[in-house]
Amino acid sequence: MIPLYQQILLAILLDLLLGDPRWLPHPVQGIGWLAQRSEASLRRLIANPKLAGIVAVVWVVGSTTLIGFGLLKGAALLHPLAGDIIAILLLYTCFATRSLHDHALAVYRPLQAGDLAEARQRVSWLVGRDTEQLDEGEVTRAAVESVAENTVDGCTAPLLFACLGGPLGALAYKAISTLDSTFGYKNERYLQFGWASARLDDLANLLPARLTALLVIPAALLLRLHPGNALRIFRRDRHNHPSPNGGQIEAAVAGALEVRLGGVNSYFGQPSTRPFMGDPLQPLQARHILQAVQLMWLVYGLTALIGVGTRLLVG
Repeated sequence: MIPLYQQILLAILLDLLLGDPRWLPHPVQGIGWLAQRSEASLRRLIANPKLAGIVAVVWVVGSTTLIGFGLLKGAALLHPLAGDIIAILLLYTCFATRSLHDHALAVYRPLQAGDLAEARQRVSWLVGRDTEQLDEGEVTRAAVESVAENTVDGCTAPLLFACLGGPLGALAYKAISTLDSTFGYKNERYLQFGWASARLDDLANLLPARLTALLVIPAALLLRLHPGNALRIFRRDRHNHPSPNGGQIEAAVAGALEVRLGGVNSYFGQPSTRPFMGDPLQPLQARHILQAVQLMWLVYGLTALIGVGTRLLVG
């Protein structure tokens, strides 16, 4: 049997080489389908929407973990190598670093070439805000904010959960994250039903978000960016965000790049204002997207060094 740390390293390598091919079935799609299909039934069966939402969390996270367990055990019964292969594939599907890299560069390239219309369309695949009227600075801000926040959700957090709990730990994290993306909205429909999904996601990301943000500082040093400013802005502005975790990494990245994030976003034509993070020492430009991606990779590598190294030491 291949040790867990080797399974994780091989999964990271697969993600680096292959990314997220569209032809490959992805667990997140299945988790999202299960969550959406469960909502109507649970609302009918349970009158209290908050309680129904709690049951949805238990059902979706439990089902995801149980299915993963069944796949691993079933494959291992056929042959130990088959069990290892399934474990590596499950881990691989939980990491989204290459995919985030590709989506961010798909915004950077046309923006760098002066094709603002194409950059606006590409950034709309990364963010939920309206993008049709964004200028270069706002397209850049949208991309940098997305790369920063997804560095936790798609890269370092699933990696840390994999180091703690193997493929099942990573799958459980992806289920929690997907539930938050599906139900964790503060609107009339989901304020009660999505309460448990949002709170569990906050709890799951509590440590990964802060560790990732702190790792931005040595990463900025290695990339010859601005580590001192990253620490200063992280300490000052990390709570200037609707999410208790999202602001941690965004503040650190804003400081490392010497830019200002946050401000006014538009959703379906309605403005939404967020507090600023960082100081506008440099105007937001396309190159900041590239720098944010470089920070993402280096922070991911440092996280792997810590997580996999710790796993190797404890066995």
